[in-house]
Amino acid sequence: MKELSQQVAEFKRNTIDLISEQELTVKLKESVSNNKPLKIKIGFDPTSCDIHLGHTVLLKKLRILQDFGHEVYFIVGDFTAKIGDPSGRIATRPILTDKQIKTNASTYTKQAFKILDKRKTTVIYNSIWYKKMDLTGFLSILSSYTIARILERDDFSQRIKNNRPLTLLEVIYPLIQGYDSYKLEADVEFGGTDQKFNLIVGRHLQQTFGQKSQVVITMPIIAGLDGKNKMSKSLNNYIGITESPKQMFGKLMSIPDDLMWEYFRLLTDCDFESLKKEHPKTAKSILATQITAGYHSLKLAKKEESEFERVFSKKQIPEEIPTQKVESDRVDLITVLYKAKIFTSKNEIRRLLSQGGISSVSPSNHLSINTIKDSALIIPPEGVILKIGKKRFLKIIK
Repeated sequence: MKELSQQVAEFKRNTIDLISEQELTVKLKESVSNNKPLKIKIGFDPTSCDIHLGHTVLLKKLRILQDFGHEVYFIVGDFTAKIGDPSGRIATRPILTDKQIKTNASTYTKQAFKILDKRKTTVIYNSIWYKKMDLTGFLSILSSYTIARILERDDFSQRIKNNRPLTLLEVIYPLIQGYDSYKLEADVEFGGTDQKFNLIVGRHLQQTFGQKSQVVITMPIIAGLDGKNKMSKSLNNYIGITESPKQMFGKLMSIPDDLMWEYFRLLTDCDFESLKKEHPKTAKSILATQITAGYHSLKLAKKEESEFERVFSKKQIPEEIPTQKVESDRVDLITVLYKAKIFTSKNEIRRLLSQGGISSVSPSNHLSINTIKDSALIIPPEGVILKIGKKRFLKIIK
């Protein structure tokens, strides 16, 4: 085990809430003295099938603590996912089917091991204890907390104030999640800042049922590609850790300049202060390379760095362009682009077309200024390369 001071410093690094540092120090002293790892809990409800960079803020922290010798207990909330975590939400989540939860859970655990040490991680599905629980046990959980305390949550009170639905299932969610901490006898629980209330309820339940309470630590929630809202698949502003090197690199290069320093701090091990003197594009390229290399390889990351420079700085055509084959030399561009799955609706294509956002590309590796505004397109024998928006290309051939 690492020295106590090193461990305390790492537990505190980049954190927002620590409840409490004194309790953490006591637990770590006992851990070092007895050479016994702490039980560190993290929970994810499998409400989607992908882990994105926002999740990795927590996972990277836990990996470091595993290297210090501690054990991570990865709670897959297959039971709590049926309710849906109401934290930070202004509306009730849609209820998932058992099949959706099972599918999502399988990808979550597989992707988590891209970061966590599998040898020091125990995966537990929280349905294991709820399936065995009788009504008496369930009522004992509900009786441990008052409605008044539950409604202290800002997101709950705002829903009531704005006459938005708030179900009883959502009201009891923090208790159901908190009960996991009691069953696990967790020493420490990590979560995002939006989980603070739920984590504190876990402390309360441990105390109620005669256990030592867990230390609660929250980590920052990073903004997504829009630079405003938290990274989320439902908002389509996320970067999945299983995305291709091209997708990952390109998305990272699209984030707002002022957001990249937060990404450097929370998603990399870079000493980035000196990079603040560089041009933002240079610094962002280093960020994109670092993160892409972490989930793929340095070779692939460097390839995407070169390709990005070639296409977007030197205004050249990408080396690899998706191809769509057509049957005729006269086509409806809107139909072709929709079939190529470039867009999710034909109205998006019409809008971009009317705005002059689609152009043809000359064969000499330079973007032409030939903007296309008519959906009726003639395909020459050699085919045509289209630039769609700022970053996408498509080659249409017969």
